[in-house]
Amino acid sequence: MPLKNDHYTYRVTWSEDDQEYVGLCTEFPSLSWLDQTPESALKGVREIVESVIKDMKLTDEEIPQPIADKRYSGKFMVRVPPEVHRNLAMQASESGVSLNRIVGAKLSR
Repeated sequence: MPLKNDHYTYRVTWSEDDQEYVGLCTEFPSLSWLDQTPESALKGVREIVESVIKDMKLTDEEIPQPIADKRYSGKFMVRVPPEVHRNLAMQASESGVSLNRIVGAKLSR
């Protein structure tokens, strides 16, 4: 029985190599579960996450916080080559917007 009300980020995709669906959990990137249906792959990965969390609790390991529960400030630093910075600054100026706005728009595409 999977964790109740867990907030972890799950994804199910097709694995061409395995010819099965693979269930993944973003917060536990080393875990996956292969199965014949997407529903079974999701159920399987949720069960393995639950099992790993139980083991982590027994050994007092730090359990990853769900991404959905984290608070983000909206600020982070990105280093780019000076010529990219210059080009972005010119685009922002020509568009009449801030550098932050032009970069944010490009990142959200």
